[in-house]
Amino acid sequence: MVLIIFSTLWSARVNNTAVGTEVIGIVGLTLLLVIVGAVQGLLHLDHLFSTGAVSSSGWLTLGGLNSAGPFMLAFLLGAFTIVGFEAAANLAEETQDAHRVVPTAMWFSVLLSGIVGFAFLIALNLASGNIATLTASSTPVADIVTGTLGGVVGKIFLVLFTFSIFACGLVIFITGSRLVWAMSRDQRFPGYQVFSQVNKSTGTPVAATLLSGILIEVVLAAFAGWGIFTNPTNAANQTTTLFSLFSAATLLPAVIYLATVILYIFARRKLPETHGFSLGAFEWPVIILALIWLLFELSIFRDVSFTTPWIYSLMMFGLGLIYFIWMLMMRPKVLQAPPQEGGGQLTTYYGYRSRIVLNCTLSGDRL
Repeated sequence: MVLIIFSTLWSARVNNTAVGTEVIGIVGLTLLLVIVGAVQGLLHLDHLFSTGAVSSSGWLTLGGLNSAGPFMLAFLLGAFTIVGFEAAANLAEETQDAHRVVPTAMWFSVLLSGIVGFAFLIALNLASGNIATLTASSTPVADIVTGTLGGVVGKIFLVLFTFSIFACGLVIFITGSRLVWAMSRDQRFPGYQVFSQVNKSTGTPVAATLLSGILIEVVLAAFAGWGIFTNPTNAANQTTTLFSLFSAATLLPAVIYLATVILYIFARRKLPETHGFSLGAFEWPVIILALIWLLFELSIFRDVSFTTPWIYSLMMFGLGLIYFIWMLMMRPKVLQAPPQEGGGQLTTYYGYRSRIVLNCTLSGDRL
């Protein structure tokens, strides 16, 4: 939080470094797992087609009303990859040549994350040893890395990934604070008089950043507390809490994405003309594919194991809907007015480097 408040320049540098270490680390780790595993005879080609500890019976089924089949659940890997691709858009007002840079960053980050991540998953499957043991482990990826490369080399890579995860949280923090500030600037956020202010000495929205930090801690504490409450006998090993947290961080954006696509269908003719990027003839095919994917993704979350993420997501969506209805009734002119263009003080301070957008999107995709 201190870094984000006092130095956007150093926040960008940390993120740029983390993206480099992540890409190099993932590619290097993928190659090392395959090479070392092949030399030591630790690779298992049959694991690429194995169902693991799950029975092969019913593997390809869609599931029931409150359950999803194992193969269907595997599609959530794609959902986890896509989440965060819009991080570039949240920084568009503070980016040079945003009409060109932001769309490129969004599709390129998903493409790169998908290719590199898929190769890494293949390497992990090849190097996985005892599947039953890994299934029971709370850190299967770390176990595979250290088991194949040894403790020292494995831990070096884990340190690199830890740094990348830190930068990922940093970027999420930045985009959250910018969303609060932008909505406050347009008078669409509670307490906008305070959260729209930009500190003259740091050039950053200090109040919006502090609020984002507090809300993040509240959400993390709520999930941790719920995990301890529901599983008091194993409070030290909260793997279920992490599962719920990551699932909620994917489910809620999916709901928001779906709402955004539906709103775009009805309002696209009223939007200002775009510059630098257009889907052209691919607009409707992309819209249709997006709707199909989002509806399919949400159908996977019908599984009973996602009850807690659904409760959290519906609560957040409900709060947002209540506030929107209040704005619609009490301050309709604010909603009718188009958002302001330009980032004001943030633009002159933060728009020095356009490539931060690509790096922020790559960081967002890590989750």
